[in-house]
Amino acid sequence: MAASYRVDSDWGAGFTATVTVQNNGTTPISSWRVTWTWAGNQQITNAWNAGCTQSGRTVTAVNLGYNGTIPPGGSTTFGFQATYSGSNTAPTLSASGS
Repeated sequence: MAASYRVDSDWGAGFTATVTVQNNGTTPISSWRVTWTWAGNQQITNAWNAGCTQSGRTVTAVNLGYNGTIPPGGSTTFGFQATYSGSNTAPTLSASGS
């Protein structure tokens, strides 16, 4: 499992981003989870194609009922909108699946 992060739009006080979740394994997965910790004060306000929760600076994103299965070599994406002030440093993502 791997996850990558891309900022799609940034307007100085907020941004949208896309996360790609990749199954690098040899067997399908039926559920996935991506976590990260912000370096700054980013706060997710809306998400799509994942269930996102944020506690302090730590974010957990999990699949929804329709996009949990990823075949070997396949991927899925989810996105979110967030607010921030100051810098908007990209986080390091951690992905897991079962």
